[in-house]
Amino acid sequence: MKYSIDKQEKYTVFSLQEENLNSLIAPELKSEFVFFRNEGVRNLILDLKEVKYVDSSGLSAILTANRIYKGYGSFVLTHVESDAVRKLIEISRLDTILTIIPTLSESTDYVKMEELQRELMGGQEE
Repeated sequence: MKYSIDKQEKYTVFSLQEENLNSLIAPELKSEFVFFRNEGVRNLILDLKEVKYVDSSGLSAILTANRIYKGYGSFVLTHVESDAVRKLIEISRLDTILTIIPTLSESTDYVKMEELQRELMGGQEE
């Protein structure tokens, strides 16, 4: 699995550099998500810019990340640019569950605002 990681103070961007998010990649991707959570990454942005196809295993990996970050931090999908991927997410009705933001810049702004809101509400543990 090819990917890049950009770790910042308030968030980490995981850019998947594969065209297919399928059963060959999904188990390793799930492991990466669990690793980030265990490492203390509170906000994760999954960049799907290069992804053209997602199967059910890929959706399962994305849902795993969404589940492990719920109540802990933020999980955001960005650059869902492939029509096939976008349609699969919509048909699966996951667009009502997942946080999907068009650009990386907007995603980082969203995550920073979510983090600020958690801090103001006293929900941040260090």
